[in-house]
Amino acid sequence: MAIKILLLDTGKEWGGGTNSLFELLKRIDRDRFDITALFYHNYPKGDSDLRRELDRIGIPLSVLPPLRQPLWAKAAKELARGLLGWHRPWRQRAVFSIEMAWRIRPNARRLAAVLKQGGYQLLYMNNQPSSNLEGYLAAETAGVPVVQHCRIDATLNPLEISLANRVARRIICVSHGVAESLESQGIAPGKCTVVCNAIDGSQDLPPPAPLPAAAAGRLVLGAVGSLIARKSVDHLLQAAATLVAVDRLPIHLLIVGDGPLRDKLEKLAGELGLADHVTFAGFQKAVFPWITAMDILVLSSPREGLPRVILEAMLLGKPVVASNVIGSRELVVNGETGLLYDYGDIEALTARLKELLADEGKRSAMGAAGRKRVLAEYSIARYVAEVQNVLQEAAA
Repeated sequence: MAIKILLLDTGKEWGGGTNSLFELLKRIDRDRFDITALFYHNYPKGDSDLRRELDRIGIPLSVLPPLRQPLWAKAAKELARGLLGWHRPWRQRAVFSIEMAWRIRPNARRLAAVLKQGGYQLLYMNNQPSSNLEGYLAAETAGVPVVQHCRIDATLNPLEISLANRVARRIICVSHGVAESLESQGIAPGKCTVVCNAIDGSQDLPPPAPLPAAAAGRLVLGAVGSLIARKSVDHLLQAAATLVAVDRLPIHLLIVGDGPLRDKLEKLAGELGLADHVTFAGFQKAVFPWITAMDILVLSSPREGLPRVILEAMLLGKPVVASNVIGSRELVVNGETGLLYDYGDIEALTARLKELLADEGKRSAMGAAGRKRVLAEYSIARYVAEVQNVLQEAAA
């Protein structure tokens, strides 16, 4: 009989972690696993949305609308920030306590009721412990085992570490670096199981997306992802400004994705003199044609898990320039499949880009090496099989 699993995701937008989750859900053995998805938001994916995408693969979705923050909680947090502004750890603990009172514990009670009423045998949570804290509390109340899929290098507080150690049967880490980071923070040795993200190497590769006339004859530097602070797309813009104004290199930037910082980034591009050297393509449901149009993929974020966009670029034979952080450095073999630089060192980022832009042979060789590596080491069949094994063992 199939194991009845509740999949919990508290996220607000479609991202690389959602794509990796879907790669699993599309292939999971339905004779072994009966999955119902529970999300807080039916968030969009281009002209589609989460519910329609799940319907296409036969996964039912329930939406548990997030609670509205009461006025007392908002006022209490503002007071805590004002009174404790001089002591960051105390301020953070105070705000966290308020979040626990108005949001996390009430959500845990709602989730515990769902687990009990649905007769679920396992709670499988997507993202990382801090964003699923109510799930841990709910599962502990309902007596249901937990598997956490940790898709990013997360920083946990003592309560989160204690709860994860007490409740989680397994924490699936998308890279060795994520597992090492969690264990260094206090997650119990042996709790973490590394199952690296993967990609379908058998899929058809598309032609490049059409670019504006301004890109003609220029080398294309690209970034893919949500336009949020954590992706540090502004670093790429600053590096590109130097390449254009100082080095006089014929480049065009292709920024694929959307988010709250889009207007700010477009304004920055204009201020840096890049208005004719950048295309903001917005959210794209299918990113492969856009990566195909790039000569180099750039990922300049301060933390990752095992970035799916790098796997996609490698599959498409594109060299990658990435910040030397957990996840990215496991995929990018420096000097072989791309180049790494220390996060935040914009001068170093500029130098790495300049090095690759000047050498077509090196770009081609690195792209080919990346494709060979991803096909050999990041099989989608392995990914699905290993996650299924963890789910099966945890529910036993």
